[in-house]
Amino acid sequence: MIQIVDQAFDDAFRGLLPGPLTLTGQQKSWQGPVMKFSLIARLGFIKNPISGTVEVTERDVTLDADLGMLGNLIPAQEVRSNLETRLRKLLA
Repeated sequence: MIQIVDQAFDDAFRGLLPGPLTLTGQQKSWQGPVMKFSLIARLGFIKNPISGTVEVTERDVTLDADLGMLGNLIPAQEVRSNLETRLRKLLA
């Protein structure tokens, strides 16, 4: 399950952000069933760090992310909904 989540995580973030926002510098590491991740959302010369964790159990996948200032530009619920939809499709 961890390998599936690892690949789905990469795919879920591709094209997630609208318009000219891009994601760079993605890093992730697994410690048992928990993946820690970080990446940078860029808009021109503005950089916004995003970090969080993904915890995998036999029955659930839990994503916890700090969007930083990006949460002020894009409603957190919109990002959460988009990620959940993408992850569900990729994990199905």
